[in-house]
Amino acid sequence: MQLKILVFGQSGQVATELAALPDTLCLGRAEADLGDPQACADAIRKHAPTAVINAAAYTAVDKAEEEEVLATTINGHAPGAMAQACAALSVPLVHISTDYVFDGSGTAPWPTEAPTGPLGAYGRSKLVGEEAVRSSGATHAILRTSWVVSAHGNNFVKTMLRLGKERDALTIVADQIGGPTPARAIAAACHAMALQLIKDPDKSGTYHFSGAPDCSWADFARGIFDAAGISCAVTDIPSSDYPTPAARPANSRLDCSTLTDTFGIARPDWGQGLKDILNNLEKTT
Repeated sequence: MQLKILVFGQSGQVATELAALPDTLCLGRAEADLGDPQACADAIRKHAPTAVINAAAYTAVDKAEEEEVLATTINGHAPGAMAQACAALSVPLVHISTDYVFDGSGTAPWPTEAPTGPLGAYGRSKLVGEEAVRSSGATHAILRTSWVVSAHGNNFVKTMLRLGKERDALTIVADQIGGPTPARAIAAACHAMALQLIKDPDKSGTYHFSGAPDCSWADFARGIFDAAGISCAVTDIPSSDYPTPAARPANSRLDCSTLTDTFGIARPDWGQGLKDILNNLEKTT
């Protein structure tokens, strides 16, 4: 069987990494605009892939508070249309979701079966997508992840590298805890899951994947500066000192054990992922 893994997304962090993997075909907005769910379903029928990975999303968390209808179309209705097309063709779908479907309460890692309770529009839109994928009848894996970082696009690592070179000291939120997750690791996980689902549809379900160990944003910033050899002092502050239009979950710890048990995929070490990101950035500057 000739593999063809159709990827929705082209310029995002995970899609950029997926494009470097074998047997993938990445579709950008010009070929499949997630603002038009039917176009996504049409693309799947046109390309007749052996598996589909949805790595595209509306990710502007704060802006989503004002554009919830658009965010829900892209993050909710489009994945649903993809899943229905996949079900009709009997091909598996790997769909990337987020820790924002939870309310961030407590301190224990969230198991996959924990009750959801999004705090804002972005989380609600992603939850709509999850429910649509599950109800479609398609073979699927929903992969919730957190704090995505890479050498591509806009993310916390690149922001800290820029600010750390400009300033001697920064104040960073320290009461939000989660696992920074390298986009390259997410791409590799999605690719491996798609291949396994082709052979074993019974692995369908919802899974968690985040980098280890869990840390605060402030501690992650310190790790970035240490790895990059940047001298910039970090002072811990509470989220209340850095208000944003959308509330962020305080507890983004994810229990990733079912992914390891079912697919044999372990949590990535974000420290090693950070080194890889810094090496990639050195090569491109």
